[in-house]
Amino acid sequence: MQNHKNVPLNDFIEYPQQDMLQRAQNNLNEYQRRHTVRSFSDREVPQDIIAACIKAAASAPSGANHQPWHFVAIHSADVKNKIREAAEDLERSFYQGRAGDEWLDALKPLGTDADKPYLEHAPWLIAIFSQKKGGISSEDKNTNYYVHESVGIATGFLIQALHHAGLATLTHTPKPMSFLTDICGRDKDNERPYMLLIAGYPSEDATVPEHALVKKPFDEIASFL
Repeated sequence: MQNHKNVPLNDFIEYPQQDMLQRAQNNLNEYQRRHTVRSFSDREVPQDIIAACIKAAASAPSGANHQPWHFVAIHSADVKNKIREAAEDLERSFYQGRAGDEWLDALKPLGTDADKPYLEHAPWLIAIFSQKKGGISSEDKNTNYYVHESVGIATGFLIQALHHAGLATLTHTPKPMSFLTDICGRDKDNERPYMLLIAGYPSEDATVPEHALVKKPFDEIASFL
């Protein structure tokens, strides 16, 4: 087996099991307060908060620790306007039939449509890109492994970090998303847009679709062997 360097695990904290159960329950309670919203306030959110949340996302595990992601945090009104125009152009064709009846029927309880005002109204958009090649060093050009899984985990970390900080989020995945590569000035040969995440304070009149509150029973999503 090839030799590799290790360092002591010196920042793990072991809690009494009673405390562990309480911490797990507290964490569950916080997660259950997370809701996807589509109405955002234009209240400013300091860049330092967004940066800290992205750092939390970047702590996620990844294939071979290659960290095959790049996050573009967008605050510029001009850039947000370009993204909205491009996204709504795609969404119109989506809702006018490209999606197919079954997909559109599945979306009806959520009340979504082609209009995406939050893309300009929210203070921050975070475009998440996956990378085919890379590595720990910027000059590395190695093949990245488990890219989709790695970026998916990091995105989950980011959503929860933003929620924990006190912000609301919305995941947005217009297809195709290649316009994000051009607008954000990313490498189209190596990077692929993975998701657009909207982040900010919810508006005072923000609502949550009842349909989104329906969760599967625990015994349908988990088994113990």
